Amino acid sequence: MRKIILTAALTLIALPVLAQGQAPAPAPAPMTGYTNTKPEFTDIHMERAVDRPAAAVWAKVGGYCQIADWFNTPCKYTTGNGEIGTNRALGPTGTTNELMVAKTPLSYAYSQPLSPIYYHGNLSVEVVDATHSKIVYDLLYDTAGMTPEAKAADIARRKTRFEQGIDKMVELAHQ
Repeated sequence: MRKIILTAALTLIALPVLAQGQAPAPAPAPMTGYTNTKPEFTDIHMERAVDRPAAAVWAKVGGYCQIADWFNTPCKYTTGNGEIGTNRALGPTGTTNELMVAKTPLSYAYSQPLSPIYYHGNLSVEVVDATHSKIVYDLLYDTAGMTPEAKAADIARRKTRFEQGIDKMVELAHQ
């Protein structure tokens, strides 16, 4: 028994000395599925003026599954009730999952947790004055690895699609 205790004590004393010459332990695996160590983040910023008060606009377009109305795509909650932590499944097969990660009275932000491009979006309605507002939508994602031509085409495709959605939001806000 004394021999076991002595061996354990010597091992504990020697560990710091032995560890000095070793490589550091690898970083833990990411929790999101995102693994790019050299990202190139791209932000697509879009906004539209609306001749309505911000709260009235948000009431028409700001619910987390109201995307179905302005993007013409099925939407259902798979977790939550429209507050932070709610996951919405989009599309006919529900394969696009977006997790709400932040919310204010006139905005929300979401991420696609397992996206290989670390995709995030933010929708807000900002007050301009008592009777006017603007819809602001930002997309942030990693375009590293894309050729300049592919990156330009991807940005143009996303911008066109989302601007159509924003135009539909303006139309809904005016109804």
